[in-house]
Amino acid sequence: MMRKVLVREMMSNSSLDLCYDLRRQEIQKMLREVYSKIGTPIDIGNLIFVTMLDMLMNMLWGGAIKREEKTRIGVEFRKMIGELVVLLGKTNVSDIFPILARFDLQGIERKAKEVFLWADTILDTVINERLKMEAEQEKKPSKDDLGSKDFLEILLEVNKKGDGKETLSMKQVKALLLDIVSAGTDTTTTTLEWAFAEIMQNPYIMRKAQEELGEVFGMSNRVEESHISKLPYLNAVVKETQRLHPVLPLLIPHCPSQSCTIGQFTIPKGSNVFLNIWKIHRDPEAWKDPLEFLPERFLGDLNEYDYKGNNFNYLPFGSGRRICAGIPLAERMSTYMLASLLHSFEWKLPENVELDLSEEFGLLLKKRTPLLIIPTPRLSNVELYN
Repeated sequence: MMRKVLVREMMSNSSLDLCYDLRRQEIQKMLREVYSKIGTPIDIGNLIFVTMLDMLMNMLWGGAIKREEKTRIGVEFRKMIGELVVLLGKTNVSDIFPILARFDLQGIERKAKEVFLWADTILDTVINERLKMEAEQEKKPSKDDLGSKDFLEILLEVNKKGDGKETLSMKQVKALLLDIVSAGTDTTTTTLEWAFAEIMQNPYIMRKAQEELGEVFGMSNRVEESHISKLPYLNAVVKETQRLHPVLPLLIPHCPSQSCTIGQFTIPKGSNVFLNIWKIHRDPEAWKDPLEFLPERFLGDLNEYDYKGNNFNYLPFGSGRRICAGIPLAERMSTYMLASLLHSFEWKLPENVELDLSEEFGLLLKKRTPLLIIPTPRLSNVELYN
């Protein structure tokens, strides 16, 4: 039911279209920041993370808190998400030997409770501010217009329904908000940092992508999200990044509701099941030159390698009933942000710096070292950066 509310109220095309101006403003703010640092190395992963976090928070509860409070909460969330991702990626002895769970030998449960209490406090602040606004009748004017509501407002309406069919408890409201913020920031950030790393490794890819961007938008215009479907090569760059560097190399753990047999192996009911997407995406029987970064492999039939999970050789977002619910937003944002940064700037590595493509394995497959790259303006009109 929580998934249904998320998909219907936030991830539908109509809802995402209504939030376009908000995403556009955040992208423009990001480009202004990059322009202010021309000629100096930028941590591209951190830049994208901050932009994604600001964007998601505005979509979720943009009207609920004041600007100065929003900045403070953003900083808090950034720290909290970092802690949470580290904890989720740790191997927990208690999961392997449940009899030891009550001892919490590694202190993971204790630390997790601290992080979730931290998150709970932040979300309580946001929700209380929203409820205070409602009590003071300071809501947005057009209550019936979905475009006038942030996601928190919609969730609180569902919380108040009380019809027994689609009623969210306050705990579920906070869980859903936390899921969206934590799942929607680091994943897109990791994908785009890997995309930039591969582009730095293969300069011809940046040239081809920028040529395509120039043909679609010209050098006197900004990138518009509504036109990203006209960028087949750039979309192929994103897809190839997700193939060679899947953000969730083992996806999210699955759990069979009944015992079953796969091949010669019996999978007991209640097992934790991990799919090794990293290995599947590098299978030489399914992919030619699987270790090479070749966006061209995705320029054929667009339906053969889409994100729907029907082709079991390519599953960056999973498959079936548990496929990632945030695909529509992730697909839009990854291409839109990458297109905006490549169209607006040339990028190069600092002098005497070698590119490090080593991976740091965890829940997310991140670059071991942050990618620092130097921007140079490309667009003909300086006003386009303001």
